[in-house]
Amino acid sequence: MDLLLPHLGLIVWTVLAFLVVLFILKKYAWGAILKGLNEREANIASSIATADKVKAEMAQLKSENEALLVAAREERAAMLKEAKDIKDKMINDAKDEAKVQAAKIITDAQASIQNQKMAALTDIKNEVGKMVIEISEKILRKELSNKADQEGYIKKLADDIKLN
Repeated sequence: MDLLLPHLGLIVWTVLAFLVVLFILKKYAWGAILKGLNEREANIASSIATADKVKAEMAQLKSENEALLVAAREERAAMLKEAKDIKDKMINDAKDEAKVQAAKIITDAQASIQNQKMAALTDIKNEVGKMVIEISEKILRKELSNKADQEGYIKKLADDIKLN
């Protein structure tokens, strides 16, 4: 058991050595160690603050990017809608113009047909008038005493005119 219990002299010298080492460390190393620890603590705190600041900036940039994307999508949708509206308007304008042109062509054609019809009727009336005048002239030139001869002659002249 003697080996397990230290002697009083050993304890004194151990305490004395400890106090000398403690005094030396306190005088020369303790300040440097505390200064290094404080600098390290400040450096770590600064790094954490910088990381938090960068994290906040990244979150802000992310939200700004998302807002820009939303705005770009809305602008694209508006541009597509505007282009579709312009396309539809152009198509409708072209259709309306085509309808107007077709109606004008039909109206012009109907007017031309009506004019040609009136000209043909005028020509027919003129021809009939000429025929009546020719027949009347021929009847008046030839005086017939007999009514039956006169009617036969009129029929003969009418048949001659139909054949021409």
